[in-house]
Amino acid sequence: MKVTATDHPEVLLIEPDIFRDPRGFFMETYHARKFRLQGLPETFVQDNHSRSTRGVLRGLHYQLEHPQGKLVHVVTGEVFDVAVDIRKGSPFFGNWVGVVLSEVTRKQVYIPPGFAHGYCVLSEQADVLYKCTAFYAPGDEYGIAWDDPDIGIEWPQLDYMLSDKDRRNTRLRDSGDHLPRYLVD
Repeated sequence: MKVTATDHPEVLLIEPDIFRDPRGFFMETYHARKFRLQGLPETFVQDNHSRSTRGVLRGLHYQLEHPQGKLVHVVTGEVFDVAVDIRKGSPFFGNWVGVVLSEVTRKQVYIPPGFAHGYCVLSEQADVLYKCTAFYAPGDEYGIAWDDPDIGIEWPQLDYMLSDKDRRNTRLRDSGDHLPRYLVD
């Protein structure tokens, strides 16, 4: 397994070892000891699976009182996955990182707690799986506008489909006290 930092040192790109033969392939999508040795959290408490069609854009989502770190990978299809540092006081506040995740590369991305997360589907259909470090808390969900000009995410040019909830997400600058704080060790 190879782990490298993206343009944000806390958002990590993971390239699992893939063993291929004429029958197909085998890979470990998660291994607590190996991840811990790479500095990744060893405790994930919830797995999520989302299927979407081309042009669906989900996000940018986060939880404030129960922030979730996420280990994201694509089982089928291809997505453009985005993490935005929304932690007040962070030297990277408002910066975003985007990576393409696909069934071809099998790469994963780790997004730490305190980041907003979203993705758009580039293929006809995509199955996205992600492990979370905290349980989903329905009363603690927030969102940042996917097209916030202050963040300036360079999304692929598609005709996007969003949920009504995601259409109502506010700009980062209008989030007030509903943002996580950057904690220095």
